[in-house]
Amino acid sequence: MNLVGIHPLQKEIVMALAQTETALPEMDLGAGAPVALQPGVELSVVIPLYNEEDSIDPAVDEVLGVLTTLPLSFELILVNDGSTDSTGAKALAWHEFDARVKVIEFRRNFGQTAGISAGFDYASGRVVVVMDGDQQNDPADIPVLLDALEQGYDVASGWRADRKDKYLSRRLPSMVANALISRVTGLALHDYGCTLKAYDKEVIEHLELFGELHRFIPALALISGARVIEIPVNHRAREHGSSKYGISRMPRVVLDLLTVKFLIGYRQKPMQFFGRLALVCIGAASLSTLWSLSRLVRGRPLRSGVSTIFGLAGLQFASFGLIGEMLTRLYFKDSAHRPYVVRSATEDAECSPR
Repeated sequence: MNLVGIHPLQKEIVMALAQTETALPEMDLGAGAPVALQPGVELSVVIPLYNEEDSIDPAVDEVLGVLTTLPLSFELILVNDGSTDSTGAKALAWHEFDARVKVIEFRRNFGQTAGISAGFDYASGRVVVVMDGDQQNDPADIPVLLDALEQGYDVASGWRADRKDKYLSRRLPSMVANALISRVTGLALHDYGCTLKAYDKEVIEHLELFGELHRFIPALALISGARVIEIPVNHRAREHGSSKYGISRMPRVVLDLLTVKFLIGYRQKPMQFFGRLALVCIGAASLSTLWSLSRLVRGRPLRSGVSTIFGLAGLQFASFGLIGEMLTRLYFKDSAHRPYVVRSATEDAECSPR
């Protein structure tokens, strides 16, 4: 889904921002009084960083320049994912200059999913926007994403329609991955890999991110019934540093996709998944047994090896399903978890923990 022909107001915002070519003033981090933190935060912008010492200063400067034009109180959260260069020191310098800039320092490199997850945990805004720190995402698109949330969507996902990356090593593998992910998850998006996204805080509070599931956040949000929309955004060529992602990550994407498929379809009913595999194996074992008995009737040697293998596999899958069902019940027995997510309730409705 995209906004072409649907939301003309968003197009007007982007065109107005593009026509306003007022250069952002350079910030002297060593002079002037620091900017005080505003009470109450409506918007949180999260930027995971890993070895971005050449781009962090212009990136933060540009983002702050856009955020200060919005009629919202905001915070900018920089997550230093164990950088080995001066990224961390420059991030802390921005915090000293502007208290609205917060910095989270990891002890080592944990990956982009961990960086985004930490940003979600520390964000205090009603809306959370995530973007890259290499300046390929355009901060001028933030108002467009926010407008989509104001229209009732829970997740506004960026789509790099005119992507400025190499075709064979970046764009082609991404196209294949996006088509595969859309088919498996049931959520058709052109660009799962675009970091620039806006989220309603109530939706991401229910997400449990681990491994490298950051690219699947829109699909994972479907678990809590989120309404997702895809919006074309500007994409710029990388000017500093080098990309940390490439075609070598395709096997990881496929493995993570299996996890996401299970979480979306069978998170609360694991027996439905493992039980079907058990029935298939039991069926194969039964057919193999009949075939073996037919050989015995015709005076040929009995061969039961295949039947035994399929029978044991069926028993094992059934056991996995039962164990999964017990773990699911223990998980939801905790008062902090519920097998449902409430969007709203009337004021006189009450709910007490069981």
